[in-house]
Amino acid sequence: MQDVLAVVTVVVVGLMVGVEFAVAVFVNPILDRLPNDGGVEARSDGARVLGRVMPFWYIGSVVLGAVWSTLTWGDAGASLVAAGASLVAAGAALLVVSVVMSILLLVPINSRVATWSQEGVPADWKQQVGRWDRFHYVRVGVIVLAFTLFAVALV
Repeated sequence: MQDVLAVVTVVVVGLMVGVEFAVAVFVNPILDRLPNDGGVEARSDGARVLGRVMPFWYIGSVVLGAVWSTLTWGDAGASLVAAGASLVAAGAALLVVSVVMSILLLVPINSRVATWSQEGVPADWKQQVGRWDRFHYVRVGVIVLAFTLFAVALV
């Protein structure tokens, strides 16, 4: 059961990392290069769609990591098992950090972006999405590190 939980956690977190990495490195830069600020509506739609899905994905990842950490911590007798338990606990803690970052830094901007249309954007919209992008890069780094710790603990 614990092995299944570990694999499911790594897959779920890995997929989340892939989506967030793709948004940071490919999707948003492509949208920003569209002519006539064409990326505004796409970012707004993305903010609405992903804004509904990602909270469940992030919280679900935290729960999976926390449950895996709890189960692993109870088995922490041998030194290799204890090291794995520490890696899982650290990964789960990093996912908690990513959720807190999201709530405090990214969601407020994302909520504003979700209401924008080509006809109604604030004058500083480029600065706002730039700020969101910078926070997002940091969050991606945090979840990549969490995923790496989970993957190492799995093997």
